[in-house]
Amino acid sequence: MIRRKYMRTRQLKPGMKIDQSVVDRLGRNLVARGAILDEYIIDSLLKLGVMNVYIQDGEVDEDEDKIVISAVAQKKIDKLYTDDRSKVALSNSVRERISHGIQSIYNNTDTANLANTTASITNDLLEAIDSNNAIAIDIGELKMSDEYTFKHSVDVATISMILAKQQGMSKKEIYEIGVTGLLHDIGKTKVPLEILNKPGRLDDNEFEIMKQHSVFGYRMIKDKPDFSEHVALGVLQHHEKINGLGYPLGVNEAQISPYAKILSVADIYDALITERPYKQAFSQRDAVEMIMSMTGELDINAMKSFLESMILYPVGSIVELSNGRKAKVVKNMPHYILRPTVVDIESGKVYNLGEDLKCANIIIL
Repeated sequence: MIRRKYMRTRQLKPGMKIDQSVVDRLGRNLVARGAILDEYIIDSLLKLGVMNVYIQDGEVDEDEDKIVISAVAQKKIDKLYTDDRSKVALSNSVRERISHGIQSIYNNTDTANLANTTASITNDLLEAIDSNNAIAIDIGELKMSDEYTFKHSVDVATISMILAKQQGMSKKEIYEIGVTGLLHDIGKTKVPLEILNKPGRLDDNEFEIMKQHSVFGYRMIKDKPDFSEHVALGVLQHHEKINGLGYPLGVNEAQISPYAKILSVADIYDALITERPYKQAFSQRDAVEMIMSMTGELDINAMKSFLESMILYPVGSIVELSNGRKAKVVKNMPHYILRPTVVDIESGKVYNLGEDLKCANIIIL
């Protein structure tokens, strides 16, 4: 069984396996999770100011159960199988173009081409949404990059654009909120590496510096004529909360821009499900439940749009139920994001988790 152990970097030994990623201020992986440490890597971590890391303690069990679907189950699956709502789909060529573009943005924040590159990526995402009239998103299908800031920015932009579409915003507004999503974390390029890579909780002084990244980002784009005031304000306010307890300004609901209200939901969700140097990733289920619990902090319309847009368990995927059974997802319903209809792959029993009261005590693990 594999466990996670927290260690001082000076106590690391060659041959240990690191259990977190280490990134630079641009979000690029310097040390990948699972890398085998040697003296050079350990010395490099110390030079970067990374004083503590998580390592893997124990062995990974390679013996995985093989998925076998019985004939009776397959018959039920074929009968009930309902395609998911139209989702955002990116071709390999578009995916590669977006990946290169977002890295260019964060590597060259002062370049005159910042606006053009951002516009190009946003247009690609808009085309991916419009080409098949996408109204939903499966975050697992994006996989833009292993580098956190790049992937996170594209995820947030795409989720936010779908939410904006759900709310009936104009095409111009959907485009602008995509731009805002791509640039919302650009201010992190001004945050010291030792803070970005700290594996534990930030102290009060470090957190105050980290909170300034939205201000840094705002200042980087506010005077650029290619970015509207709405975009700049969305970047500035994406960590504000409707109860006035957000940052950097602590403004209340009436003072938060519509773009920032949507961006906040997308940003929190994607951050929760993504591993960072200081935390492991939450499951998609846990992340959604945390979003649902934040009614006093997040805009209710943005939350509603989010819950109606996300697909956590794509039709065709295999899931494990809390009663110990494995099942295949055959139908998703927008109002029951955590509770699709599934079929037991052995017995063929149908579990309508969203509507059947007999299934009320069963959840997907």
